[in-house]
Amino acid sequence: MARRGRVAWRLAAGVAVAAVLGTTAPAVAVAAAVPRLTWAACAGGFECATAEVPVDHRDPRGATLDLAVIRHPAGDPAHRIGSLFYNPGGPAVPGTAALPLMLDRFPEEVRQRFDIVSFDPRGTGGSAPVRCFDDPADEQALLAGTAAGFPEGAEQEQAWTDAYRRLGEQCATRPLVAHLSTANTARDLDLLRRAVGDRDLTYLGTSYGSYLGATYANLFPGRVRAMVLDSGPDPVAWSTGSGREAAATGPLLRNRSDVAAGRVLNAFLDACGQAGPSGCAFSAGTAAATRARYDELLTRLRAHPVALGDAAFTEAAAVEATIVSLYAVAPVPGLPGSGWAQLGTLLQTLWAAGDAPAVPLPPVVHPSPDQALAVVCSDSAGPSATADHAGAAALARARSGPVGPWFAWIDERCAGWPARDAARYDGPWNRRTARPVLVVANTGDPAMPYAGSQAMARALGRAELLTVDGFGHTVLANPSDCAARYEARYLVDGVLPPSGTVCAPNHRPFE
Repeated sequence: MARRGRVAWRLAAGVAVAAVLGTTAPAVAVAAAVPRLTWAACAGGFECATAEVPVDHRDPRGATLDLAVIRHPAGDPAHRIGSLFYNPGGPAVPGTAALPLMLDRFPEEVRQRFDIVSFDPRGTGGSAPVRCFDDPADEQALLAGTAAGFPEGAEQEQAWTDAYRRLGEQCATRPLVAHLSTANTARDLDLLRRAVGDRDLTYLGTSYGSYLGATYANLFPGRVRAMVLDSGPDPVAWSTGSGREAAATGPLLRNRSDVAAGRVLNAFLDACGQAGPSGCAFSAGTAAATRARYDELLTRLRAHPVALGDAAFTEAAAVEATIVSLYAVAPVPGLPGSGWAQLGTLLQTLWAAGDAPAVPLPPVVHPSPDQALAVVCSDSAGPSATADHAGAAALARARSGPVGPWFAWIDERCAGWPARDAARYDGPWNRRTARPVLVVANTGDPAMPYAGSQAMARALGRAELLTVDGFGHTVLANPSDCAARYEARYLVDGVLPPSGTVCAPNHRPFE
């Protein structure tokens, strides 16, 4: 542990799939040592290894940490091209957990020709995971007074603000939090590229993973062989915003994720209504009646929350469940409850529960936000501690409907965050890459708006946009055989789709 000044970054590996980055980064003067990967078989045909990387890339001979790495070897070794690196986003979704879930979503030819490689980004999963409290019970005690979903009313808003301010102060005591920028993860990625022996990087990133890819493309533009960026944000809006907006709002509101979610919610309710009760359990028979039913359901839950199993559904908790459930139109294998039909069933269950006798609500248990907040809050310009957060929530509700406040209060968790990574990257985003980048997006993405992918394609120095006229967050999780064929041709042969290409998804809502 003392070798090369190693500090105790090795913590027990944890695997948790998360729900849902300042000045130009200083140059690194001394190259870090290329990690040595010793692969060993792990579950289901995968191989796992660890990679030693610097904690601070500006001090590559200083303390190190170990990254958890996973790969699925190419199915056709004789025609293997190299490694395709995959980041599932989040931030803070461990690649070692996501790759086994999503491997079958990669085009068959890609799985045959590439080793598919992923890793847990620094500070997450099995890669020195950030834990702001030594005892998880202490964190739960801190968050116990915060609402599920988002706060409603002055008392809940104050409790939320105070709790996340104290959480930020506690997280800032963890030294690694000062080194969790997307730029440092991109530098880790370049070391992994070298470790597998690839001259240039082949990459597919979804959601926040697209932002990681865009950051890599601008830090290492000469090393881009092929890069698919699936459903990313506007990089300027995500990193800093423009003018005064960074001091008033966080990355989600700047990226207008609330607007996208509001539009997709309306599309879901319309499609549910048109599908009828046999197709969507929550249908009231027509689109208009189903929209009205959803509004009435939220009004009911505001007055009388409902207990389902060990979960308590307030209005805010139901809105949060709705947003997350919009991410996948069809069920995703390995993710129970996913798909729009399942969302219809959940909403109908809550509707029917309104006629049942009230039961005591279970206490709210908050999944630890440490790892996701440690990345996004130290990397992206967040709202100031003195910003009008209630006003931002009201603005979001006015432009986005009932989903709006959720995005505003998720952003608020980074307000006044005390630790920012001095090695982060805030642009410029237009460095010309060795080869063009392919940006892919659904027109009806509820988390990263289609307009964000359009902005990313415009911002990058050399990029083409492939559009899928469908719903859901990321094309990988909402498959399109048409898009997969174009992606395979690009990843294997470097051939871009014709400019302006629009594909259809495999699944339409409630088919």
